[in-house]
Amino acid sequence: MSSPDRSVSDGVPIDTTDPINARILAVSEDRLQGYPRDPIGEIARLADLPTGVVLERLQAMLAAGVIRRIRQTLLATSLAEGALCAWQVPTERLDSAFEHLFQNDPFSGHVVLRSTDAATPGSNYKLWTTLKVPQGYSLEKHAAFLARTIGAEHHRLMPAKMLFALGVGHVRRRGMEPGARADEPAESLAVQVTQLNDTEWKVLTALKREFTSQELSVDLWAGRAQETGLGIEEFHAVAEELNRRKVIGRFSTFLEHVKTLASGERVTKFNALFHWAVPPGLEEAAGRELGRHFIMTHAYWREGGPEFRNVNIMGVAHGTDKAMVLAHKAAIDLHLTEAGIPVGYTNVFWGGRSEIKPSEISPVAYRDWCRSVGIDPQTMAE
Repeated sequence: MSSPDRSVSDGVPIDTTDPINARILAVSEDRLQGYPRDPIGEIARLADLPTGVVLERLQAMLAAGVIRRIRQTLLATSLAEGALCAWQVPTERLDSAFEHLFQNDPFSGHVVLRSTDAATPGSNYKLWTTLKVPQGYSLEKHAAFLARTIGAEHHRLMPAKMLFALGVGHVRRRGMEPGARADEPAESLAVQVTQLNDTEWKVLTALKREFTSQELSVDLWAGRAQETGLGIEEFHAVAEELNRRKVIGRFSTFLEHVKTLASGERVTKFNALFHWAVPPGLEEAAGRELGRHFIMTHAYWREGGPEFRNVNIMGVAHGTDKAMVLAHKAAIDLHLTEAGIPVGYTNVFWGGRSEIKPSEISPVAYRDWCRSVGIDPQTMAE
């Protein structure tokens, strides 16, 4: 008896290498920047496919688990104080610490175990997370509480000072040549928290929730507008104003970074966090040169401190071949040198086990969480 074909679901291809699915995903992963009024129609236009085909394929891939989520992303750095956090945890507590941050802390997003190829500064920090705390509350106090809870010996918070690249498009990056980059340096986005009114929070909360396969339709935002009590035109207007204020990220489909998909595929195997130390005053220039390289899914100015030999530029790249990921980094290193930006130190932290979830950014949710763990919310205020 032959084994079932995991590349189809109810007769619809769900494999990411299917030619039509690949065309859709090359657009839908990270090319719909901002707030699109008609996301499905825009994906269809950019992929040059009928809207009905795009809708059918997205529904099938999401229902099968090939796409793990479809949602409107936010620039959370504009909505909540946040940081990359490295945790030094005793080896025997590493797995339980990972599980706790993934399962029990709604404000920890990416949870990743990382390692280096050799003993280097910071290589004893094996647990890495993104951490965001809603407006009015202290990132430092929250991190200190988590450190006590998981038994961390030390932790380092590294807030982003500037963003230079943000967009995880695994399918369109397949086969990309090392050194491939835009004609101009990337734009830089300074990090600052934006204040919102009640209506804006209500729209934002409706916007960011993941879609189920049953919800996907050509009239995607109608149900979300209805739940806010706003008419569709007013809903669009609020969302577009939030986009103008740099609060909205992109409309996106997300594939698993490392795990095997329901179709049996792995879209990527290696997740590399690159570190560079450049002279003070050259951080923005270096970040813009890094961000113009198409392989980079994230690029930031963050201060690593003495724990990480004072690196200040960080970025993430993914690939299916480790040597090719390192070739991409070598091309970036060479480009920085050619651009007149000296690098005093560099390193690579490789991702292993990882779990990803959107970070909660609602102040109301934060107060509820505090009470659930026996904390007076006022004691966590800034």
